[in-house]
Amino acid sequence: MKTSTKNMTPALRTLLKECVATIFKQHGNQPLNSKQLTKIVKHNESFAPALWQNDIDDIELRDEIMKACYTLVADEIITENQPGRFKLIPETRIVEGVIEITSTGAAYVVNQLHEKDIYIAPNNTGTALNRDTVRVSLYAHRAGRRAEGEVIEIIKRFKTEFAGTLQVSSRHAFFIADGNRMNVDIFIPLQALQGAGNGDKVVVRLTHWPEDSKNPEGEVINILGKPGENNAEMDAILIEYGFPLSFPDVVEKEAAKIPFEIPAAVTKARKDFRKTTTFTIDPADAKDFDDALSFKKLKNGHYEIGIHIADVSHYLTEKMAMEKEAYERATSVYLVDRVIPMLPEKLSNHVCSLRPYEDKLCFSAVFEIDAKANVITEWYGRTVIHSIKRFTYEEAQTVIETGVGDLVDEVHTLNKLAQMMRANRFKNGAINFDRLEVKFNLDEAGNPTGVYTKQMKESNQLIEEFMLLANRSVATFIGKQHATYNTKVSVTQKQLPFVYRVHDLPDPEKVKQLLQFAGKFGYRMKANTETELAHSINKLVKEIKGKGEQNLLEVLAIRTMSKAKYSTENLGHYGLAFEYYTHFTSPIRRYPDVMVHRLLQHYLDGNKAPEIKPLEEKCVHSSAMEAQAAEAERASIKFKQVQYLQDKTGMRFNGIISGVTDWGIFVELNDSKCEGMIRLRDLNDDYYEYDEKTITLKGKRTGRKFQLGDTMQVIVKSTDLQRKQIDFIPEDMYTSGTPIRLNKTTQKPTKNGFRQMPKNKNKFGRKR
Repeated sequence: MKTSTKNMTPALRTLLKECVATIFKQHGNQPLNSKQLTKIVKHNESFAPALWQNDIDDIELRDEIMKACYTLVADEIITENQPGRFKLIPETRIVEGVIEITSTGAAYVVNQLHEKDIYIAPNNTGTALNRDTVRVSLYAHRAGRRAEGEVIEIIKRFKTEFAGTLQVSSRHAFFIADGNRMNVDIFIPLQALQGAGNGDKVVVRLTHWPEDSKNPEGEVINILGKPGENNAEMDAILIEYGFPLSFPDVVEKEAAKIPFEIPAAVTKARKDFRKTTTFTIDPADAKDFDDALSFKKLKNGHYEIGIHIADVSHYLTEKMAMEKEAYERATSVYLVDRVIPMLPEKLSNHVCSLRPYEDKLCFSAVFEIDAKANVITEWYGRTVIHSIKRFTYEEAQTVIETGVGDLVDEVHTLNKLAQMMRANRFKNGAINFDRLEVKFNLDEAGNPTGVYTKQMKESNQLIEEFMLLANRSVATFIGKQHATYNTKVSVTQKQLPFVYRVHDLPDPEKVKQLLQFAGKFGYRMKANTETELAHSINKLVKEIKGKGEQNLLEVLAIRTMSKAKYSTENLGHYGLAFEYYTHFTSPIRRYPDVMVHRLLQHYLDGNKAPEIKPLEEKCVHSSAMEAQAAEAERASIKFKQVQYLQDKTGMRFNGIISGVTDWGIFVELNDSKCEGMIRLRDLNDDYYEYDEKTITLKGKRTGRKFQLGDTMQVIVKSTDLQRKQIDFIPEDMYTSGTPIRLNKTTQKPTKNGFRQMPKNKNKFGRKR
């Protein structure tokens, strides 16, 4: 029997209202009309079984659903965003985080309350710019779906100064920022150009963003030069990644007041190592010497080895403007042709630097070590030293290899102990990433004239092992102590608040990918446990050394790893296989090391535990700036690679596929390690589809595949200094008629030095 909705009881109407509300909550941000709602209700009897005890007419049901919708509108559960179309009102949950804007304009906000990042559609980013700290209003979303929201407030700009290029006309000017993460151009009034002209590379300061405008406004504050000029481009990279080009006047004035001489009262209060044999080993072009080693043979046959680190915290006090500047920078930045120091030059290169033949203040870790590299005793404290020798890595390596030179016995003994410590570390599960480092030969103008690779030798390993010993020992010394006194600080197991360098376990999905591609080259790996995986990676690294697939598989292995970061929570360091680890050894160039020095002295003096929240905030900031510095370094390398290949258009090179995406293939050249892209549109012999599971491009007609690790010959198609991009094209698809130029690693050219045109294609490379 059919029952009219006019005779529906209040209980049935309440049930229908609840049913409609549930539907909106399940559909999140999707607008629905009464017809759609009726269909959903009619096909989901489980929503409200009581409604189905009577046969209700569709038209009458739609009327009743409309009434339910307007009741829900009155209850502020849903809103009528268009006539007859309703939408769930978002939950009023507000979160804060850092926004990462992609090249497409879409963005993600990192927030600690969410396991996954919050997605922000391009039209919902508001006036946010990349890496700004923002407040986001979350949309209601279905279970299992990604969290989405919109930016409602800018809490803090990551930066307000940007580097890029001007476009000037007779009536207005626009600034186009470098990089692909700035999704708007900045309007520059003509009176704010400061003499800059069309096409100039400049620095612009954001002044304001009118509410009714799509573009912010700004002013030119620095003219860097012309696009493509070395200094202009290097300065632009620093600005792009948030690093200033100079120190504020107040900071330079503070540095100028610091004396070179050390007062006698200061040295008297420290442990004196000036009569103990002490020396440094650093790169040939280094100017800031953070660390030195002292060596003394003891009567019992053991060795006293001191790891002496520049005592920056003696000069850098927490109330100085220099302290604030060091914290904001958090790290020195190492570009291809220059170093941008964290501290002013007077401190980084002179006062704090452990230069030879000068008394220097240090914070030291001193160990008694036996002939088998076992630590017998340890001591930590402030010292004064006097280095008698400055080795370069090359000079120290010569002493190791030939047994001839200064301090032969000291260097040989330290190297022998370092190799024992290194072997023990790998035995305990440390991972050996001994990657090739790309370096450039530069002319006086900074232009690359050649590319070469550097690899760590025993002299590098000697320093590395003793720095690791100091870092691990300091972290263990503090980490295993507990706060036995009363403290208001809430610390897990009363552990003393400290700054750790942590490295979490590998990503399981990326490990699976590594095993797959290693298997493709015939390497078998085991990963049933974290330690087993570490040993497998070490075995792989050893087996691939010197082979064509070395760089690719090492990159894949590194990508399986979590990113190391600074934290007050000790998670251990998986890559080094250390339970406790910190950064103690480079305070001239890393702010966290300064924090570690201060905390260590704080506890040595018997003081109470400090608040943990400010420490964690500084850890988060330092980790973020470290990542920015690494990006800036990569950008400078990429620029030099593009410069290096700029005059090699049409030249053939051998390479290996280092990445595959749905828009093209990344290829790394064997000899120079320059990486460029073959765009999907340039694969002109077939229609290629991307297989995400196998990370492969496959031709639909021919079945031809492009996979990670494949070797191939490519032609340099074009270079773009402005975008730092290199475009390649497969040698067998090169049909432009441009001569193929040879390099030393290629084979003979084709007939007459030109690639022969395929018979089934016309002069434009299209099929006939």
